[in-house]
Amino acid sequence: MKSVGKNIPRLDGYDKVTGKVKYVDDIDIPDCWRGEVVRSDIPYGRIKKINFDKAFDWDKVMTCTYKDIPGKNATIFLSDDQPILAENLVKHVGEAIVLIAAPSASKALEAKKHITIEYDTLDSVLSIEDSRKRKNVIFGKDNIQAKYKIEKGDVKKGFAEADFIVEGEYRTGFHEHAYIETQGMAAIPRPDGGLTVTGSLQCPYYVLKTLKSALLLDETKINVVQAPMGGAFGGKEDYPSLLGMYVALLSIKSGKPVKIIYSRDEDIVVTTKRHPSIVTHKTGVKKDGTITAMEIDVAFEGGAYSTLSPVVLSRGVIHSAGAYKCENTFCTANCYATNNVPTGAFRGFGAPQVFYALEMHIDKVAERIGMSPHEFRLKNCVEVGDRLSTTQLLKESVGAKECLEKVLSAADFGKKWRNNLDTCAFKHLRTKKGIGLSLYMHGGAFTGSGEGMKSEAGLRLNKDGTISVLTGCTDMGQGSHTVLPQIAAESLGVPAALVNTAVPDTAVVPDSGPTVASRTTMIIGSILVRCAEKMKKKLPDLKKRDVKELLKTYYSEHGELKIIERYILPPEIKWDQEKHCGDAYPVYSWAADVAEVSVDAETFEVSVDKLTVAVDVGRAVNPVLVEGQMEGGTLQALGWALMEDCIYKNGKPVNNRFQTYIIPTAKDAPEWKTIIVEKPFSYGPFGAKGIGELPLDGGAPAIANAIYNATGLRITSLPITPEKLYSLYEEKNKIK
Repeated sequence: MKSVGKNIPRLDGYDKVTGKVKYVDDIDIPDCWRGEVVRSDIPYGRIKKINFDKAFDWDKVMTCTYKDIPGKNATIFLSDDQPILAENLVKHVGEAIVLIAAPSASKALEAKKHITIEYDTLDSVLSIEDSRKRKNVIFGKDNIQAKYKIEKGDVKKGFAEADFIVEGEYRTGFHEHAYIETQGMAAIPRPDGGLTVTGSLQCPYYVLKTLKSALLLDETKINVVQAPMGGAFGGKEDYPSLLGMYVALLSIKSGKPVKIIYSRDEDIVVTTKRHPSIVTHKTGVKKDGTITAMEIDVAFEGGAYSTLSPVVLSRGVIHSAGAYKCENTFCTANCYATNNVPTGAFRGFGAPQVFYALEMHIDKVAERIGMSPHEFRLKNCVEVGDRLSTTQLLKESVGAKECLEKVLSAADFGKKWRNNLDTCAFKHLRTKKGIGLSLYMHGGAFTGSGEGMKSEAGLRLNKDGTISVLTGCTDMGQGSHTVLPQIAAESLGVPAALVNTAVPDTAVVPDSGPTVASRTTMIIGSILVRCAEKMKKKLPDLKKRDVKELLKTYYSEHGELKIIERYILPPEIKWDQEKHCGDAYPVYSWAADVAEVSVDAETFEVSVDKLTVAVDVGRAVNPVLVEGQMEGGTLQALGWALMEDCIYKNGKPVNNRFQTYIIPTAKDAPEWKTIIVEKPFSYGPFGAKGIGELPLDGGAPAIANAIYNATGLRITSLPITPEKLYSLYEEKNKIK
């Protein structure tokens, strides 16, 4: 019975479009109190005093400070430098100091107004440049939260062999996740004396880890449940560990269920963002287009606490040389602490910043030697047998060139690119047309040997003759809770309608690792294939009888059947973390974008007319969901490229609502064409690879390159606003 490769409708789709789904704010919890948070309004300073207004009636209000935390006052990620509640020092605007709970939201908000904080302010550091210069040392000895170096070959030799050397600097800023549903969590006392924490979260076992450490409870006394989610994009990977602790503390102290739902402006101010970046390139190239050397420096801004910055920076620098053949590369990377909000996980996880820089720079290099951007990429594109900057040998499943060829053909790129060059200088044209290209890839799963950790998933036969996928991986809108049952159904040889996904609850499902890193389909899917093989041995007559009746009969005779397996890393993966050398990922997904734009020659407004995307996913388990991922992720990239501008003043975003922080809408969406390329990966389920993050990597540089093709204006910082374009036009034409 075929399930893989079929456009099975999303299993959660009907309830979502009909409004039946209950998100955390919709869940009716009897006698539930509402929580609020008192926060720092300065970027850096020492807490002198917390004032509770004596004239206010505090009898019906519960408050907590760090003193109420019985265990470790820290979120548990790669390090424990971020406190749950500030003790003596605040390091960014919005840092939590006091928690409040009251029988109603209005009462909690009223109480919040009666708490004031006195500070001794300290000199803050608010940019990469100031942190790099050590304007003030706010982290360690040098403000560096993480650093890496990648070396391959001899760049000095490579530059000596070059006919041309091309340099460039490229910048990106903060990027807001802009999920539809804001952060929200609830803590509910259990009848057995334990506590259930539920909410809009990506990684239930991450939250559980912090709760256990801070509350000194084990998993028999606390469980974490993912509620249906209205989007995440990485923004609900790290932050829910904080918010989960807020509601848990208040619930334990008050003895009541407690719920906290952020307003949009609070969410934008206090939650993590994409890392701002400064990426510099120096590239050696021969007249015939051969790249002889690449020297790259990556600088990310980590904000006040390190959170996930070390692994974001790692992925960024690993991808910084991209999908190109080059025998000599030297890449350095540093993540700098500042007194801005911590930066963390965001779809793409460090790769979009480096691909924006690289793919703009590739166009610049091609222009310098007189080659078209597509001819240059076709000449230098990696194939099976080539090695990446980490020296990883590409052994299989490399669809880079095929993606490039298909997208160029589908968009008629060469002809349009040349025609636009010929016409962009015509001053009488009100609308300038442009076409741009990008080539990119994304490593699936954790870096290096990271997937060697304990990641488990399973299958469970239920009384009603259905089978449930047991996984701690969550569905935040990407469709994993449809795709994983498809894989399980195909592996078992049963109809897809008989397989579902159990609610991710740490009391029920195993720890499958976090829902991040484009790993779910490939890693968890692989585990489910092995689980299905074992389950089939218990059910040998699946193809001989009515399947559902057979399953019900088995349950009635033998009881519940549950199979749990662990992921096994491919044995040939070898990685040196210290040198950042070797097999960085088990496999890469590959893609190429062509963007077609119109630029108003008077207002300098940019509209994207069409986006053509070709993507190698190994095997498309659900093709329509692949198309949805590519279109949705590329539309996010469009917003990042053209309109999303986090404007900070003294450590606080001044455009903290969707009236002022502009994101793309349906009106901004272009015409789409998505081409699926299948280069199966031998260790993926039915050949499948990851897809979730990839589409955000290539959209911005393709659009930027199209704008250059239309106008001759190369903007090297995002977003590319009309104001920036006009300013560059003035400078280029010396207009006063």
